[in-house]
Amino acid sequence: MPPDAGRDSDAEAAFAAARPRLLRLAYRMLGSLAEAEDVVQDAWLRWHDADRETVRDPAAFLHRTVARLCLDQLRSARRRREVYPGPWLPEPVFHPDETAADGVTLHLMVALERLSPLERAAFLLHDVFDTPFEEVAQVIGRDPAACRQLASRARSHVRAARPRYPVADATARDVAAAFRSAAQTGDIAALRSVLAADVVVYADGGGRQSAALNPILGSDRVARFFAGLARKADGQPPRLLHEGWIDGLPGYVTLDRKGVLQTTAVAVEAGRVIAVYIVRNPEKLQHLGSSADGSALPADEKSAVRPEGDAPPVASTR
Repeated sequence: MPPDAGRDSDAEAAFAAARPRLLRLAYRMLGSLAEAEDVVQDAWLRWHDADRETVRDPAAFLHRTVARLCLDQLRSARRRREVYPGPWLPEPVFHPDETAADGVTLHLMVALERLSPLERAAFLLHDVFDTPFEEVAQVIGRDPAACRQLASRARSHVRAARPRYPVADATARDVAAAFRSAAQTGDIAALRSVLAADVVVYADGGGRQSAALNPILGSDRVARFFAGLARKADGQPPRLLHEGWIDGLPGYVTLDRKGVLQTTAVAVEAGRVIAVYIVRNPEKLQHLGSSADGSALPADEKSAVRPEGDAPPVASTR
């Protein structure tokens, strides 16, 4: 056996053990599965080339490396998203029967988009991934006191996205199903009965598929919007492919008569729909399945970023 073979084997084992958590961190910071995979791959190359004899804690080294790479990505991503056509939403992560293990739902991820890169990093690293502020400081290049302030500011900005009254999973799914039924039939009265007064709809077509370019606010406008879509469907509503959870929210995957794949995630509070997140941008849906109708979705491990320790991790979709 070559003299370095044992060390390389240990390095691979350490990286494999850390990889699911690294992918979750990268995805939460970037909102993109493809970019998260690229960052983790870059971290592997840096780990492979590092002087590992000087690394006392491989998991902490990898965690810091991924966080720093993500922070660099976030700074450039903000500029790209400023010129994005319409609302920018994270790539949807679908799972048939699991809510968000770390409590970070799509509703919260959208709120995180309004934070600065440093605020987002401090909040996610400390509040979600339990990283001590001393280590957060090493990642973002600020002292621990400044990191505490960044995380505190982030909490105040995203507080409204945290549910005031937790909703049972079964209740949330029932409300989402009632919304889907009313939206497909265009029943305005049924829609109004399930929508909160201040409901908002975000639709991400990425300039590649038709989608509302501005958020739609208020129960009346939202009800009329979905009623209009039902009329345009002319009695042929999108085909339901899968129901489950999209980034911790009840949601579903559909295919319309033109072959356009779409995910819809529904945020529920106090028995009413408070937000609807629609993704139609095909670039953000490639990971959902290999066939045109998404039939590979439930069995395909690429469809979910799994909680830490679960297997297997996200595979490359490129």
